[in-house]
Amino acid sequence: MKQPLSKTFMNQAIAAAKRGIRRGQTPFGACIVKQGKIIAAAHNVVWKTTDITAHAEIHAIRLACKKLKAIDLSGCVIYSTCEPCPMCFAACHWARLAKIIYGASIADARKAGFNELVISNPALKRAGKSPVKITGGFMPGENRALFKTWLHSKNHRAY
Repeated sequence: MKQPLSKTFMNQAIAAAKRGIRRGQTPFGACIVKQGKIIAAAHNVVWKTTDITAHAEIHAIRLACKKLKAIDLSGCVIYSTCEPCPMCFAACHWARLAKIIYGASIADARKAGFNELVISNPALKRAGKSPVKITGGFMPGENRALFKTWLHSKNHRAY
């Protein structure tokens, strides 16, 4: 049975990103859901942890694995405010997430000043023959607005 896209879950990812911006982090958030229940919601903590791999999706996957006491997140869906970078896409694949739903694009992140590799999730899926389903451009206006909010914050810094 096909699950409908949920504004509620994307709004949780957006809320996580906004918390991150307020805490001096970057404008990325993610929410992992299983059977209609939120398992984890997180924002990027790259600057807080001085860990360049501490993207929102990675942080949310770590929290979900800990909560479920498993590394296999089969049946889970991740809502991400921005198209996952290649590292985050690979983590979603390795965690066996069923679906990635994202708002803004990698191109949007590049426009905001992030050092993104211009490799789309569909291209990664094809190249790696990944079974993960991808839905992009969900609530794009709300997700792109996070970049504007972040760019207007006094301590914004990209990586």
